[in-house]
Amino acid sequence: MFTYDFMRYAFIAGIFIALICGVMGVFVVARQTSFFTHTLSEIGFSGASFGVFLGISPLAGMLLFTSASAILIGLSGEKVGRREASISVFSGLFLGLGILFLSLSDKQSSYATSILFGSIVGINESSLYTLVGLSVILLLVVALMFRPLAYNSFDGQGSEYNQRYNRLISIIFLVLLALTISVAAQIVGSLLIFVLLTIPASAAKYYTHTMGKMISLATGFALFGIWLGLYLSYLTDLPVSFFITVIEALIYGSAIFKEYRNNQHK
Repeated sequence: MFTYDFMRYAFIAGIFIALICGVMGVFVVARQTSFFTHTLSEIGFSGASFGVFLGISPLAGMLLFTSASAILIGLSGEKVGRREASISVFSGLFLGLGILFLSLSDKQSSYATSILFGSIVGINESSLYTLVGLSVILLLVVALMFRPLAYNSFDGQGSEYNQRYNRLISIIFLVLLALTISVAAQIVGSLLIFVLLTIPASAAKYYTHTMGKMISLATGFALFGIWLGLYLSYLTDLPVSFFITVIEALIYGSAIFKEYRNNQHK
């Protein structure tokens, strides 16, 4: 398997994707932004289609569309009703644009499938360097913003007393989330990236309650799913995103079962 360059690149890329999804996933679960994560995935597809239409990198199109929508939705305000309405509007609009750009481009429908569901054969040396570079930048920004971001995410009541920077922190988080989705979609696809951003972190919270351990466990769950999914995809020639989804769902199921057993013993 490792005689193929793209498989070696995919396994290396999986390390960085697991890191950024493990870190960001904990905040996604804490801030209850799973719906927006799914919406950004759809917008990422539209951005990639836009990149294909213009003849530029699909990643560049994804970064442009997801970042712009994250900022606009962040500026819409903190009220849940208004934000959900804005998310619904942007989701429908950008999904329609994605279909339009693909129909206007000369790419075949199989290319759209690779954008939506990922393609390990699309990982080359250049895309690996881009992915690693963007992942490092994202992790550095998260490290610099860690304390205010953690305070804003996990202490909602306390953050109400410090509302001056709440919107700014929220917008920064949404842009970081957009970057995460754009980077990770190269392997698992834009449509199912929310799996790695939500399921590992959701499972981790049933095993531990400290933030550091949650991040470590979520990263481990994500990495296990990516690596095993890549291996099974190589053996069967089936989509890697299918295997990743099943593996992460089984991990979450084990976490729920553990929680159920603990409650039974109480």
